[in-house]
Amino acid sequence: MAAQPTRRDRWLALGLLLAVIAVAYLLLVHPWLTRPLLAINADIAAVQERQQRVDAQLAQRGQIATQLREVQAALEGRPGFLREATAESAAAALSSRLQDAVASASPGNRSCTISNRTPLPDANREAAFPRVALQVRLRCGVPEMAAVLHTLETGSPRLFVENLNLLAQRFQQSPSETGTGLDVSFELVGHLRPGAALEPDAPAPAPLLPPSGQDAGQDGGPDAAPPSDAAEPAPAPDAAGEAQHEA
Repeated sequence: MAAQPTRRDRWLALGLLLAVIAVAYLLLVHPWLTRPLLAINADIAAVQERQQRVDAQLAQRGQIATQLREVQAALEGRPGFLREATAESAAAALSSRLQDAVASASPGNRSCTISNRTPLPDANREAAFPRVALQVRLRCGVPEMAAVLHTLETGSPRLFVENLNLLAQRFQQSPSETGTGLDVSFELVGHLRPGAALEPDAPAPAPLLPPSGQDAGQDGGPDAAPPSDAAEPAPAPDAAGEAQHEA
């Protein structure tokens, strides 16, 4: 006679069944069905988040366009490039701007004077933005020097102070000076618009060649050909025949 299963056997069989189902799920269902679905759900969530960010940015499109126009208008009112067309005129404008800055910081040049201002040649003429520079030397008091540098670097068009050297010393170049301050040397640099340095200040001189239809001998220049009547005439045919007969 077969033994009747006890309560303990029923729970043991139920546990074995659950274990078999769990192993089958981990080996068959999870890697082939559950994991791909979880990856798809993650991708959908990422796309939805990206879509929300894009929608938020598109909602700010009008505000950003307005701010861009304001910034462009501000930049047009404060240009970064020098307004002059050539390096020579730009160097003269830099010198005038330096003079104005010094006069503003020290009226009457009582505490700040310009010792030297020399244009510097541009070593890289093929650069996209031609460089215009002045070698400057000033003798100023400390507050006046700070005011001059602040005026030069914060004005319009944009200028740059490079290779700044400061030397504290006592001097008195004129009776109006106090005799104490800084001996300062630096390079004042600005940039022209691309291609601006190629524009000439004056029209090119006329060519030395004579116009078409005009005799080159009448030009009168040093390279002009001699007049046609100055050339030695060729011998006449009769004279040539007589010379051959005598020979």
